[in-house]
Amino acid sequence: MRTAYSVETVRAAERELMARLPEGTLMQRAAAGLAAACADLLGRVYGRRVVLLVGSGDNGGDALYAGARLARRGAGVAAVLLAPERAHAGGLAALRRAGGGVVEADAAEGVISRADLVLDGIVGIGGKGGLRPDAARLAAVTERSRAAVVAVDLPSGVDADTGEVHGSAVRADLTVTFGTHKPGLLIDPAREYAGSVRLVDIGLELPAGAELEALHHADVAALLPAPTGESDKYRRGVVGIAAGSARYPGAAVLAVAGALRGGAGAVRYVGPAGDAVIARFPETLVSAGGPKQAGRVQAWVVGPGAGDDASAVEEVLSADVPVLIDADGLRLAGRDAVRRRSAPTLMTPHAGEAAALLGVERGQVEGARLASARELAARYSATVLLKGSTTLVADAAGGAVRVNPTGTAWLATAGSGDVLSGLAGSLLAAGLGALDAGSAAAYLHGLAGRYAADGAPVGARDVAEAIPGAWRDVRGG
Repeated sequence: MRTAYSVETVRAAERELMARLPEGTLMQRAAAGLAAACADLLGRVYGRRVVLLVGSGDNGGDALYAGARLARRGAGVAAVLLAPERAHAGGLAALRRAGGGVVEADAAEGVISRADLVLDGIVGIGGKGGLRPDAARLAAVTERSRAAVVAVDLPSGVDADTGEVHGSAVRADLTVTFGTHKPGLLIDPAREYAGSVRLVDIGLELPAGAELEALHHADVAALLPAPTGESDKYRRGVVGIAAGSARYPGAAVLAVAGALRGGAGAVRYVGPAGDAVIARFPETLVSAGGPKQAGRVQAWVVGPGAGDDASAVEEVLSADVPVLIDADGLRLAGRDAVRRRSAPTLMTPHAGEAAALLGVERGQVEGARLASARELAARYSATVLLKGSTTLVADAAGGAVRVNPTGTAWLATAGSGDVLSGLAGSLLAAGLGALDAGSAAAYLHGLAGRYAADGAPVGARDVAEAIPGAWRDVRGG
């Protein structure tokens, strides 16, 4: 599992470690890892032109010491000092001893335009808000250049704790981060500024409570249900799907498709799209009545394509089993009705739906995804899976938020969310908690999207059909 920690936690761990080490050791560890990453990116160091963008903090010191190491290997290294009087004295001396030089800020554009690599050490992880005008100008020049851009710990101008970007920021091809990942490296919009991320171990001892978690194959494999010799369809769990309408029968079909591939033993369907569901999936148990007449289930999915039918939503929310609410169900479910529930509730909005529930503009949710997911979970006392470029799963208890590392932009297609809802609902019925069901479903759904698309446009049905392949991959074949 990949974890990310807040700036406050990282700073505390750094102070504790520095108190036990000779002065400057931690910076030298960071600089060594940074220089090695730059060398790997360059391929050949000798004769390459490297420009350091150096601010007044420790990130500037890291950049200067790394630049000195590259200069000793034959690179031509020039430092642009944004605050010359506050540049790291030891790092600047090391750079000069190694043969590197300093360039005046008004001459920076020329050296950046000829550089093979630009090292961004302008602002550290404690920076807030966008870049100041002089730094923003250098960031813009760097973006127009042909140079590879490497960020020190975090791209300058992005918020380490939240992933928010206010104003100008450096766009990196590679971010070399130290000790642990920071939340901003895993959450959009900041994530798209980070490029590839390389973690350098500098010996930090971090507590158990991370801000963010990103599951890996092994973590998801440990969560997925598997039948035993004593299993039957009912012991494996039955998921109910209350979805679809005369206008949107396909939503019901796609939700059922996701549910049938999600590990539960049986799927019950209620709603007006029964004929369409049976025609596509004859194994589905279709009921002509409402949710209360459908028979026993271990979890419900309600809302995909439901239109304005609030009765099914009300019946499902009154059931004493886990419930997943999606799409129209989010609009129809009252906050008080959700908060009163004693069984787990998993809500799966996209940014527009989350904005409507929070009473804000969509752009506010997209620009502050972590805060929005946490706020929505707290308001509704539910687990929230916020869909989007980075899918987040936040628990109402306020623990670590899960960020999904799989997926592809091709998943932005009609019906894809219906498949995800059915898949997550099936995992709820199989016995997973809301946080685990949402996290595992997002992971499998993202992998299935990759496999189905393979670099080309994909439909939601293709994603559903690729889930077994993703499942097998996660389980190791």
